[in-house]
Amino acid sequence: MAAGPARLTDLAWPDLMARRPLVLLPLGSCEQHGPHLPLDTDTAVAAAVAERAAARLGKELDVLVAPAQPYGASGEHEGFPGTVSIGHDALRLLLTETGRSLLRWAGRLLVVNGHGGNMVSLADAVTGLRGESRDAAWWPCVPSGPAADTDAHAGRTETSLMLRLRPAAVRGERAVAGPTDPVHLLMDRLVAESVRGVSPSGVLGDPAGARASEGERLLDRMADRLAADIRAWRVTGQGRLGLPDRQPVTARTGDGR
Repeated sequence: MAAGPARLTDLAWPDLMARRPLVLLPLGSCEQHGPHLPLDTDTAVAAAVAERAAARLGKELDVLVAPAQPYGASGEHEGFPGTVSIGHDALRLLLTETGRSLLRWAGRLLVVNGHGGNMVSLADAVTGLRGESRDAAWWPCVPSGPAADTDAHAGRTETSLMLRLRPAAVRGERAVAGPTDPVHLLMDRLVAESVRGVSPSGVLGDPAGARASEGERLLDRMADRLAADIRAWRVTGQGRLGLPDRQPVTARTGDGR
């Protein structure tokens, strides 16, 4: 079995002397994930993928996993109680200042993003850091699968992931199907009406058939891809590590949040 990840919070400052590690910063959200999944689903997935990738790389690179950032830009979900969105401006500033501070002692920063709604401010912050000659990048946790466009939020994929990560937090008896239209066909309504207007349950997809074993496979595939992209360390002009196989879908409300 692979060794566990090295966590920044387990260290004291002398442990970082004469080191220039790569730091993985999981970025998630606190937002509704239907009536059956916990509010920290995106954060939990980003943290798990970052830790698995760090464990794979531990014998090759000096890699640390920082504490996850649990709040993001989730304005499209604010029609549901429990959602906490700090908006794009605040998230951009938070990531910029976190990166500046962290990269005073670390060699590289990689933000491992678990929430598609963070993308705009995340890309802006990282490209800004790179413009200051800081070695920063971002990477999206996008599970692969043929039904990805019809399983965008709190459907089978995320339910499978959480059944693997925290099964006690999954309220399976509450799981219901939401719209399963391809998300690009719903995008105009999502922007105009937010998620609540499109799906009263908050689900975009169908949780039916979710399994912990499927969640395990999805986590392993994402961690494998992340580790491979870290080894290659090719960063696009938008600050994205690696070459995207498809773009994650984001929904933004009109208030900039």
